[in-house]
Order: sequence, then structure tokens, then C-alpha cells
Amino acid sequence: MNAAGNDPVLAPEQVRADVADLLGCDPAEIDPDEDLLDRGVDSIRLMSLVEQWRQAGATGLEFADLAEQPVLRHWEKLVGGGA
Repeated sequence: MNAAGNDPVLAPEQVRADVADLLGCDPAEIDPDEDLLDRGVDSIRLMSLVEQWRQAGATGLEFADLAEQPVLRHWEKLVGGGA
């Protein structure tokens, strides 16, 4: 189980692709350790990701789970079970 209390539901690549789509950039452009708030992810975009990933099966995911550590590597582990 991941930190959101779910079995991993999304591949890490999908998490990265979703974030890139939200930011309007290529997935390869996102450093897995950069602060995504500095990259332009705001609270409304965070909620959008939470809702999107809940619908994909991460039912226990909360806004605070993403806001607490807004870096791609953490989100991949949290939602996708990535390494």
C-alpha cells in the first residue's frame, strides 16, 4: 500500500504525464525532485490532480498528501508506487 492508503493505481509514467499535461510541458522536462509549486502548480491545479487520480482509483488521496511534499518523485510513490 502507498501513503494514501491505496494499492498503487497509476504507473509512475502516468503520474508524470498527468503533471506535464497540467503544466503544458513535455514529461521529460520535469525534474523528479523539483518543487512543483515553483513550477506553477497551485492549489487549484493540485485539487484537479487529486480529483483526477481519485477517479483513477486512488480513492484515499487527499489534497494534503500532494501539498505536503510537492515533488514528482514523491507523487509517483504516493499514487503510483514508483521507485
